[in-house]
Amino acid sequence: MEIAGWIIVIALFIVGMAGAIFPILPGALAIYAAFFVYGFFISFSPFGFWFWTIQTLIVIVLFIADYAVSAWGVKKYGGSRASVIGSTIGILVGPFVIPAFGLILGPLLGAVIGELFTGAGFERSLKAGLGAVVGLFTSTVVKFILQGAMILIFFLWL
Repeated sequence: MEIAGWIIVIALFIVGMAGAIFPILPGALAIYAAFFVYGFFISFSPFGFWFWTIQTLIVIVLFIADYAVSAWGVKKYGGSRASVIGSTIGILVGPFVIPAFGLILGPLLGAVIGELFTGAGFERSLKAGLGAVVGLFTSTVVKFILQGAMILIFFLWL
């Protein structure tokens, strides 16, 4: 039973880290679920109040930072609320519509289209789209670091 638990935990960690790159995967939540799988299959005894508090705070920061960093990228490059919404839609839809390049083109095109809907010129819209890509890459780095920290804390706690 312990081996099955470890296999599931590792699989959830892999899905979690892949979720930092592919937003359709439940990154931080998969890692958080791995802690429960470990507890059910092996033991909850290593985890106390501080472990759960730290891990829960990291998950909350991840959710807030994911949106905030992406929005920051768009805003920094002169985008409006419409381009933030467009880039968010593009992040979710892009990988399905354009399988190979949708992860990058989705937010770019979404922000450009969103900005064009507000009546902005093409140059400003394109700048907002580039900001969406910068925000996406920055957000990915932040997620990778924080999710890696969650896994590291788990192993250090054991």
